[in-house]
Amino acid sequence: MAAIEPYRILLAPRISEKASRLADAHHQVVFTVWPQANKMQVKQAVEQCFDVKVSAVRICRYQGKQRIFKQVPGRRKHWKKAYVTLMPGYDINFVP
Repeated sequence: MAAIEPYRILLAPRISEKASRLADAHHQVVFTVWPQANKMQVKQAVEQCFDVKVSAVRICRYQGKQRIFKQVPGRRKHWKKAYVTLMPGYDINFVP
């Protein structure tokens, strides 16, 4: 299996109230990730991109909702979210 670039695996950080609470209380960071990525790929990508140590990764898959766009039935894309737990002493700050 060929190596995938880390920036193709990590699509975007998910910044919300829940993500802020998790970062403060449990040293967790939330990312939207490539839908075919697994836990090991996410762990390696976070460690390479942000120079931190990761202790655990949890992944949630979300099914796209069915919607009607201008009277034409359609579907939103499926997506995947990863909760990345950092080792004590490491932190990722997205706000400058």
